[in-house]
Amino acid sequence: MTATRLLLLGAVRGRTTAHGYQVMRDLESWSVDLWGSLRQGSVYHGLKRLRDQGLLQEVASESPAAGPARTEYSITAEGEKEFHALLENALSSGEDPSEIIAGIGLMPVLPRERVLDLLHMRLDALTVKRQRVVGEYERNSDADWQHHVEAIRYWAKTTDSAIEWTRELVERLEQGEYTMAGEEHAS
Repeated sequence: MTATRLLLLGAVRGRTTAHGYQVMRDLESWSVDLWGSLRQGSVYHGLKRLRDQGLLQEVASESPAAGPARTEYSITAEGEKEFHALLENALSSGEDPSEIIAGIGLMPVLPRERVLDLLHMRLDALTVKRQRVVGEYERNSDADWQHHVEAIRYWAKTTDSAIEWTRELVERLEQGEYTMAGEEHAS
């Protein structure tokens, strides 16, 4: 799952080095458990998989006085590229709701103008897709859609909501809400 990769890379990146328990705690503090399907086992498995793919590297193993050894990870140059590609896709795509949620949590690592550009791409993608799906129904409204029309209605409503929310986020960012990369915190 793309959102999982983004979150794991983002959590390790945010700490410079991290072991699985720290990553899990960070994800819990971001309330990922409320909308994502990440569990403790999938975090550890995901970190190992990212390591095997060359996106993370082991930097040390820590053996605390009590408990098992902990493997520390850091993000590689390839992992950094992948993180940025996943983040930009999450903010610009209208496909997977879990990706935009993950992207929102990590968007402050990008400059404001870049985030705005990506969100405008998201608006374009959502609008085009909505026109295509709803347009098909409207062009063939006399067809026997039966109960399947409810799926189109549901999809149109959720897409309308996503478009509205994205526009509102763009407005908030244009008004200077949130501290983004390269900006100083307001006092």
